[in-house]
Amino acid sequence: MRHLLNFHTHTLAKDESENSIYNLMIQDAEAVNNVRHQWVSIGIHPWYASATDWQSQVEVVSEISRLPWVLAIGECGLDRLIEMPLDTQMKIFEAQVALAEHVQKPVIIHCVRAFNELLGWKKKTKLTIPLIVHGFNNNSQIAAQLVQHGFYISLGGALLKSGSNAQKALTNIPLHRLFLENDDKDISIFSLYEAVALKLGISISALEAQIWRNFATVIPSVAPFIP
Repeated sequence: MRHLLNFHTHTLAKDESENSIYNLMIQDAEAVNNVRHQWVSIGIHPWYASATDWQSQVEVVSEISRLPWVLAIGECGLDRLIEMPLDTQMKIFEAQVALAEHVQKPVIIHCVRAFNELLGWKKKTKLTIPLIVHGFNNNSQIAAQLVQHGFYISLGGALLKSGSNAQKALTNIPLHRLFLENDDKDISIFSLYEAVALKLGISISALEAQIWRNFATVIPSVAPFIP
């Protein structure tokens, strides 16, 4: 049976052929023990960050981040389309990255129209943990810059839209820096593997194997449990 990695999802896995990282939102943090049967990430999405009490939210993330089934911090990041000032968002993001560095877990990043700020921040920051931009659907130049500065990139449902930026950027993302996800979309992870394999002219099995290798690189602790 094929076991495909769904790197970031808001839906609990129902298909035995899928292994996924379930995104636990900060407002649902108290439910963390209910999802201990699968891999989880926890973070403060900029949409749900408190401008006045974000330090308390970080404390919640810090406590949960130490659980063994919590593999990553996030999603967290920067979003220019919301009202919270970007400098405040950056403080909240940096606090979570610092936490991730402390617990040695990767960061899943939400970034909307703030890639210049994200790249500028990364150039000034020395980290030992992997950074993964999730749901990427921007131009090929941004994709190339992210890869150049050490980011991994996770592509989602936009891959299935003809002519999308995600489709065009795919060839600028080395396979060893690639993940796939369905995020909050009602689409099968298999459809994304199928689309990428077809676009790149490789087999689904080869793609699957490479993404699992990427996963073991980003999160070495899971290597013994990879199917």
